[in-house]
Amino acid sequence: MSIFPKISLRLEVENYLKAGFMNEEVVSVLGKEEAERKFETLLHKLSHPPSFTTVRVNTHLASVQHVKSLLFDELQKFNGLSFPILQHPDLQDVLLIPVIGPRNNIKQQPCEVIVGAQCGNAVLRGAHIYVPGIVSASKFMKGGDVVSVYSDIKGKCKKGAKEFDGTKIFLGNGISELSRKEIFSRLPELKGVGVRMTDPVYLSPSFDNVLPSYLFLQNLPSAVVSHVLDPQPGEKILDLCAAPGGKTTHIAALMHDQGEVIALDKISNKVEKIKQNALLLGLKSIRAFCFDGTKALKLDMVKDTDGEPPFLPESFDRILLDAPCSGLGQRPNMACTWTLKEVTSYQPLQRKLFTVAAELLKPGGVLVYSTCTVTLAENEEQVAWALETFPQLQLQRQDPQVGGEGMLGAGLSSEQLKRLQRFDPCVVPSQDSDTGSLRDARIEDTLWLANKDCIGFFIAKFVKCKST
Repeated sequence: MSIFPKISLRLEVENYLKAGFMNEEVVSVLGKEEAERKFETLLHKLSHPPSFTTVRVNTHLASVQHVKSLLFDELQKFNGLSFPILQHPDLQDVLLIPVIGPRNNIKQQPCEVIVGAQCGNAVLRGAHIYVPGIVSASKFMKGGDVVSVYSDIKGKCKKGAKEFDGTKIFLGNGISELSRKEIFSRLPELKGVGVRMTDPVYLSPSFDNVLPSYLFLQNLPSAVVSHVLDPQPGEKILDLCAAPGGKTTHIAALMHDQGEVIALDKISNKVEKIKQNALLLGLKSIRAFCFDGTKALKLDMVKDTDGEPPFLPESFDRILLDAPCSGLGQRPNMACTWTLKEVTSYQPLQRKLFTVAAELLKPGGVLVYSTCTVTLAENEEQVAWALETFPQLQLQRQDPQVGGEGMLGAGLSSEQLKRLQRFDPCVVPSQDSDTGSLRDARIEDTLWLANKDCIGFFIAKFVKCKST
């Protein structure tokens, strides 16, 4: 059931997206009415969380069955509920935990806490509320009070306000860990939990510090990407835009930590996060560098620089380009304030990065391109451009094929569209989830829902047929 309004976008951005989803090719196949219905369904889906929380097991340190057993014990501590844990049959290192909701019988309290939109999105995926995310609290709120939590999706609430009557979305109830006075005392050391969620609209376990060396919280399509890349022990792999390191560490684990995984990101604190994640997961094959991926190719070099960027052409067996993008597939996302100029600014950057990746790839090597957005321009249009610009690249079938085929509108053939993976949650009808319905559901139906009702995402796989 759709209990939140559709994602709030600037009109120019919504019209831009609509033009892509209702392009001539799509309308000629689906008809105008069905194309419009699918687009509106997508906008509503984006404001709601996926049906499952996905965690990836760090198979470098433990078996999936061992970690599944440990996780089962951990989840027993959560709200007294028994959450089923499902191992994905096509992604053996992925575990699925259902999200229960929406829950409509939660009594709203007189004491209110307002959080920012990003904090609100995290709450819908099982997070507690940390002090920096709190924008406003009722003037009489004390530590230990039962409070109702709301998301300020328009960003209109003033920091420290004692009440807020603007647009706010109810997220559930929790227990305040601190008083209003303590929260807004402006003490820099106050960064811990401010409200512990006890009765959220969407019930999902918090994975904060749960088996941190064994589990990595990751959206389902993000886990699919590394399997599609299919890294092999002993290879040299490049993750061109690697932060925060989820896919980097997955690649290293799939290689049994044998070989070399180079991870680049141009923001230093994000690179530190990659290093921290590699250390936490016990992976030694990863080398992370603070470096701009668009400058990773150095043509005038006569020798390698001890494995540090920039790199000689044709240095890597496989390359992942999980490109910077508009992020319009992320869920839940109740509001995006970006302008059309901001949304459309990513295509040129993606092409610069792709050009570098194509040059750095060895003949016979594999290049995987992915985004967490739903726009035609950043996905299928980029594939059409790549195939025209780089005749040495061929589009490949993907394994595993979990998502749907690509979207019409970029001039790609039917066969080419089948070689893409587009994860599009609009194919899933809105529905409620409770522990009873999950117990009664067929395993095939549960897996179908997990595969489809996830974030919006896109994957393309290329192989380099000859040297450039």
